[in-house]
Amino acid sequence: MPRHFITGAEPSPDELRALLDRALALKQAPFASNALARRTVALIFQKPSTRTRVSFEVGIVELGGHPVVLRTEDLQLSRGETIRDTALVLSRHVAAIGIRTGPDELVRELAEHATVPVINMLTVGHHPCQALADLLTLREAFGRLEGLTLAYVGDGNNVARSLAIVGALAGVKVRVASPPGFALEPVAGAHLSTDPAEAVAGADAVYADVWVSMGDDEATADERRAALAAYRIDDDLLDLAASHAIALHCLPAHAGEEITAEVLYGARQRIWDQAENRRHAQKALLEFLLRAP
Repeated sequence: MPRHFITGAEPSPDELRALLDRALALKQAPFASNALARRTVALIFQKPSTRTRVSFEVGIVELGGHPVVLRTEDLQLSRGETIRDTALVLSRHVAAIGIRTGPDELVRELAEHATVPVINMLTVGHHPCQALADLLTLREAFGRLEGLTLAYVGDGNNVARSLAIVGALAGVKVRVASPPGFALEPVAGAHLSTDPAEAVAGADAVYADVWVSMGDDEATADERRAALAAYRIDDDLLDLAASHAIALHCLPAHAGEEITAEVLYGARQRIWDQAENRRHAQKALLEFLLRAP
């Protein structure tokens, strides 16, 4: 049976550690692996993307493979073909399938029927590939993961959930501060609160995401911004963290909303390293899934 990457909880702690070791090695030598030589990976995009599409496409090419990008309108899914049938057909042609979509159930069904690895490139509930890149960025910045504290401030969304899940595997203490009505449900190992200052105090990294995400109701966008205004990452909030703390953001960013321009483009962030690290972490993930028994 193939191994999948759906929520980020699938690898063991040792496997995750080895995967990140490999990602660091691939970052130093981007063309050192031919794991996908003469192989193809299908990338299904039912949600728009910048970083996910570019990082997966370029990474697959660097591994010697060929990416096939499929949008909803390119597939018979748009005419009623089932995700089960899509899984059965694609599995006959490609080495792995990535999907960026809405419902988590759709990805689970795809993985249930696929005979090749399935990678969740984003759903409403999870964004595990982003969390891998985040851990890689922390590892680069601090030389370790065990015992680090990451504070996420804002909406308890898919990114916050994946950070909590994957962070726990890596020994990272994840604190999530959200206003009432935006809280993440309890996740093992994560500390939840409503106080951004409490979450950030002494943290090694402070993390933000957009206040209005894909799929959010634009009619309530101003209400969301008002509720989340106290959770902006600015220099004052970052000063509450450890003196060596870095700011992180999964992008796209809206400077002046969830993060100030001074932090977004300043010296105390590793945000653009994060964006690049999507490629390296995902290459290591593809190698891991394709060699798994």
